[in-house]
Amino acid sequence: MAGPTTVERGERQQESSGPPLARRLRRLVRRRLRTIIMLAVAMVFLGTAGLWALYGSSWTRVERVTVSGTRVLTPTQVREAAEVPVGAPLISVDTDAIASRLRRKLPRIDTVDVVRSWPHGIGLKVVERTPVLIVQKGGKFVEVDGKGVRFATVSEAPKGAPALELSISRPGSAAASLRRFGEDRLVREAVTVARSLPAAVARETRSVKVRSYDDISLELGDGRTVDWGSGERGALKARTLTALMKAAPDARRFDVSVPTAPASSGS
Repeated sequence: MAGPTTVERGERQQESSGPPLARRLRRLVRRRLRTIIMLAVAMVFLGTAGLWALYGSSWTRVERVTVSGTRVLTPTQVREAAEVPVGAPLISVDTDAIASRLRRKLPRIDTVDVVRSWPHGIGLKVVERTPVLIVQKGGKFVEVDGKGVRFATVSEAPKGAPALELSISRPGSAAASLRRFGEDRLVREAVTVARSLPAAVARETRSVKVRSYDDISLELGDGRTVDWGSGERGALKARTLTALMKAAPDARRFDVSVPTAPASSGS
């Protein structure tokens, strides 16, 4: 049997030389160094195995795509527009790109959350836009959401969304308002009004008419009208209109454009 090598003999001589405390410290340093090396090797091994599991194995590949939150859209429409790469490593899926693609292809989607569902799934959590107003265009209807975004054209008017009538093509103050604010701003102002209405009035509102920025009115289902003015001070106008309708239940016209001086007329 071969004896110790020159290096080993040197290490033993070094360990046995010097004061006892120094020998113990040298042994401790060597043990810790060996431990660190072993841990480093183990970490490299585990890291390599982890990368293989994430990218190279079939354990964490996309096998299913689930869709939730749809109301008008179908899960199939969302899956097709998302173009999730089924079969690809789950870790490599670009969730931001999928979300951007969905919003671009399906404007009805307001927000979408794309999440990895380990080990084999991608989840698409969709929030659709809700129409607040509709604009009739030919025989179809353009849906407008609470941000003033015209997001879809449908053949049948959705329930509960009043018609938006833009009477801003005539000369005078209407034309000046259009030049100053632009049509999109006036549409957003109409949306602000629609969202400020008391619930009972909102259910009866059939149309929101915009003549200028500060000349917006409502037509209710029974023929009554409301002069609302601009979209400013909407909460106060809503409270004032509710009180005015209770005080004058037979009135046909209500004016809350100046909410501190409301008026009603007709019977």
